[in-house]
Amino acid sequence: MLKAIRLIAILGLLALLIGCSRLTVENFKKIKTGAEYDEVVQILGRPDSCSEALFVRSCVWGDEQKNITVGFMNDKVIIATSNNIR
Repeated sequence: MLKAIRLIAILGLLALLIGCSRLTVENFKKIKTGAEYDEVVQILGRPDSCSEALFVRSCVWGDEQKNITVGFMNDKVIIATSNNIR
């Protein structure tokens, strides 16, 4: 019985963590042109991936189905896009 209660508690915590995604329309709207990289990290957390080309760093939060992508030049936002966020 105790094992079942523990399992239910663990599954409940996992459901809460999964449901607490930072990939929301509200958070996307907080990302403004000119914002610092650290400000975006405070809003969205650490990016899942980043790449650099021609002095622009592009960072992605999320995956191919659901994501926010932000382009930075000199650690300042120059463009932000989203895909399938709610």
